[in-house]
Amino acid sequence: MAAEYNHTDAFRGARFTSVDLIGATFRDCDLRRVKIADSRLVDVNVSGLIGNFVVNDVDVTGFVEAELNRRHPERGRLSELRTADDYRTMWGTIERLWSDTVTRAERLPEPARHERVDDEWSFVETLRHLVFATDAWASRTILDEPMPYHRIGLTHTAYPPADAAGLGIDLDAHPSFTEVMAVRTDRMALVRGIVDGLTDPELARICTRTPAPGYPEEPHSVGDCLRVVMVEECEHRRYAVRDLAVLEAHGADERA
Repeated sequence: MAAEYNHTDAFRGARFTSVDLIGATFRDCDLRRVKIADSRLVDVNVSGLIGNFVVNDVDVTGFVEAELNRRHPERGRLSELRTADDYRTMWGTIERLWSDTVTRAERLPEPARHERVDDEWSFVETLRHLVFATDAWASRTILDEPMPYHRIGLTHTAYPPADAAGLGIDLDAHPSFTEVMAVRTDRMALVRGIVDGLTDPELARICTRTPAPGYPEEPHSVGDCLRVVMVEECEHRRYAVRDLAVLEAHGADERA
C-alpha cells in the first residue's frame, strides 16, 4: 500500500532530492511557489487553479487559459459578465450545454454514471456537487436561507466531513441518477428564478451570509455569488464531458 498523507503541513518548505515520485497523486494540495528543477516530467497531468505557471522558463498560463477558452467558449464569457442581461444570457447557455450533456449521460447504463474515471468524480457525484454549490452560493448566500443544503449534496474534497454532517449532508449516500436529477433540476430552476428577476442594481447588493461554515467571512455581492455558481457549472461540465468521452469509448469497445 502506498503511503497517504492527509491534512498535513509536514512538507511545507521541504526539499526533495533524487526522490522517486512516480505515480504520486496530489489532490486539493497547496502547491504555491513549488519549484521543480532538473526533474523528469513525462506523462504528467496537472489541473486546478493555475497562475504564473512557468515551464522551462516559459510562462504557459496565458496559453493554457486561451486554449481552454477556445475549446469551451462559454468559459471565456464568464469574465465578460457585467449586466443582469449578461447573467441571464449566460445562464441560458449553461442550461443548454448541461441539457446536451445530461442527454449523453442518459444513453449510458446506470453503473457508468456512477463510475469514476481516473479517480475523478463520477457523473452523478459531479451533479451532487453542483447541488451543494447552488445551495451554498444561491439559496444560502443570495436568498438568505440559513440551512438550505440537500442531504445528497456533495461538498468539495477538502471540506471537513464533520462540517458537512452539521449541514445535514450525507457524504456516504449513494443516490440513483434519477434521484440526483430530480434535485439538480430543482436547483437549476431556482437559479433560473434568480436571474429572471435580476436587475443591475441587485447585482451589487451585498449578501450577509457566508456560503457555508468554514468559508471566509468576506462580503460577497449577488453578482459575485452568481459568478461562482456559473464558474462551477462551466468547469464541472468541462470535467464531465471529458470523462463521458472515456465512458462512451469503453461502452463502444465492449459492444465491438
